[in-house]
Amino acid sequence: MRTANVRSIVVWTLVALIGATGWSVLALSRGEDVSAAWMVAAALGTYAIAYRFYAKFIARKVLRVDGTRATPAERLDNGIDFHPTDRRVLLGHHFAAIAGAGPLVGPVLAAQMGYLPGTIWIIAGVVFAGAVQDMVVLFFSTRRDGRSLGQMAREEIGPFGGAAALIAAFAIMIILLGVLALVIVNALAASPWGTFSIGMTIPIALLMGFYLRVLRPGRIAEVSLIGVALLLLALVAGRWVAESSWAAAFTLAPSTLVVWLVAYGFVASILPVWMLLAPRDYLSTFMKIGTIALLALGVVIALPTLKMDAVTDFAKHGNGPVFAGSLFPFVFITIACGALSGFHALISSGTTPKMIQKETQVRMIGYGSMLMESSVAIMALLAASIIDPGLYFAMNAPAGVIGTTVQNASQVVGSWGYQISPGALAQAAQRVEESSLLSRTGGAPTLAVGVSEIFSKVTGGSLRAFWYHFAIMFEALFILTALDAGTRVGRFMLQDMLGNVFRPFKNVSWKPGLAITSAIVCALWGYFLWVGVHEPLGGINQLFPIFGISNQLLAAVALAVCTTLLVKSGRLKWAWITGIPLAWDATVTLTASWQKVFSSDPRVGFFKQRQVFQNAIDSGKVLPPAKTMDDMHTVVTNSTVDGVLTAVLAVLIVVVIADAARVCIRHVRRPALSTLSESPYVESKLTAPAGLFPTRTEKEEERRAAVGTAAPGD
Repeated sequence: MRTANVRSIVVWTLVALIGATGWSVLALSRGEDVSAAWMVAAALGTYAIAYRFYAKFIARKVLRVDGTRATPAERLDNGIDFHPTDRRVLLGHHFAAIAGAGPLVGPVLAAQMGYLPGTIWIIAGVVFAGAVQDMVVLFFSTRRDGRSLGQMAREEIGPFGGAAALIAAFAIMIILLGVLALVIVNALAASPWGTFSIGMTIPIALLMGFYLRVLRPGRIAEVSLIGVALLLLALVAGRWVAESSWAAAFTLAPSTLVVWLVAYGFVASILPVWMLLAPRDYLSTFMKIGTIALLALGVVIALPTLKMDAVTDFAKHGNGPVFAGSLFPFVFITIACGALSGFHALISSGTTPKMIQKETQVRMIGYGSMLMESSVAIMALLAASIIDPGLYFAMNAPAGVIGTTVQNASQVVGSWGYQISPGALAQAAQRVEESSLLSRTGGAPTLAVGVSEIFSKVTGGSLRAFWYHFAIMFEALFILTALDAGTRVGRFMLQDMLGNVFRPFKNVSWKPGLAITSAIVCALWGYFLWVGVHEPLGGINQLFPIFGISNQLLAAVALAVCTTLLVKSGRLKWAWITGIPLAWDATVTLTASWQKVFSSDPRVGFFKQRQVFQNAIDSGKVLPPAKTMDDMHTVVTNSTVDGVLTAVLAVLIVVVIADAARVCIRHVRRPALSTLSESPYVESKLTAPAGLFPTRTEKEEERRAAVGTAAPGD
């Protein structure tokens, strides 16, 4: 024991020193080359210490997880939504479901502020806010039969604040799904290679689902090898298709992709989780984790230099071409998912608590998955920071700002102080076998260029195009898995709300309700997707601020519910664990909401933007980047919708926080008046490890369980 303790102290001291050194270099280096490896060191060192110590403390001391208590997956197993799922598969599902567009898009856009502000928020935010929220919501939802976040708010805070939370959570979910889908459209439009490869992941996932359910139950290793092999084959075949006569069939316009994505979302939402959702997410997780690990390794080998400034002039003046607004609060809003994401609370109170085998697994699945997503965000920021800044701004500024030719883009980007020639812009596209890289907003293409830059230094420049499209597939898988899981969670939320009026909807597996609510959810987020595709100001550039604000407002709801539950369940002394992140998140997000609604700068304020374009319409003028009067009317409509939504959501969240504070104060004063909707204790019959690798004790428990369930004479 003494030797083990000494070894542990030495190991964790080294981890801390590596992380601290990385932070020191990033923070103190000015006017000299900084290796991207230091960003990786700072991130990984911090993640390791946070998971080992802080997450363990919360799980054991604060939440007091109970491995003897049966989870809803065990008690309510119906093979459709409730189903005990192997922790490794569930880790893959949960990570894939939460790691959508946010950790890719937000950090890439935030790179215009420089690499340092984003790095600080991504790492500190996930350790003390994002991962904590995900784990605590998962724990409390598991204790309540997998209740949705909005339903928990209604039951624990009260009908008034709960109703505000239900409406806000559902509205925010729709906005998030629309923007997630928009990123896929931007990545796959007119790209037969990417479209074919992504399309093939659907039959591969169905095959894996039937393999595990019917052909070879429990053979995780076998199906993993088959899935990964087929996935790589689909990627290679995508290039063959792109160079064949079939290319035209897979070269889809954005409007066509909208229809296909809405149809896919509906089908994925109504199929049993074992058939498509879980195996698809598990499949994509191999690619995600493997790619991020390889990218980190590639950074260590290639040692690329961070070319973006630590803090740019755009951070000081708030006039960036990618998004307008000051460093505070907009860098926190823009990064969103990589540090703190309300969307995750919907997954942690949606599909995952209905599938988790043991309460003791909430640390690995809740906290651990969020750390993994944060690492994706760091890699996205890193990739955006190692490419030429001129190329970065040409890829992420709207076409209405930089134009559609390399000559015009070069001239405009040069006026911002970042020089890049027309030839260099054309060559960058040719090297990855794309017709153009201008205005490829959405994060995916920028990350793909960064990935191809790093990997080609290790494997050779001839594979640059392969690595670019590999990264596009990797990112589209990220987002598509979040889209199908999110649609299902949206369906759960709508069923919860409608169930308060018509009780059959309460049964989330009731087939008529399942189909009706899935169709409504897909139609609603499909509207935002259609709007984004046809937005003259650039769909991502216009919609991502409301995406970030909505996401962070939803996190405020989740943290308010968690804080209330900690207080009501006798954990008042630990309420700071979610209370402090709640205070920070509410301050940042409500400030951003105020500015987006009331700012007199038309680049920031939605209503001011609406006024400027409406005045121009009244005068018969067409303002750039609009090209026609129809475009002008589109901008006015979208700005109005965005402004009203932002204002309404902010008011709803203030109502939720105020009502949660009222409930907490009442409980402290008169605890007898409080009630908890926690499900009764039922002893678990399942045996499963808490972590990815079973301990010696857990192996012995599994062995005893296997012997106990064996038939006599076996």
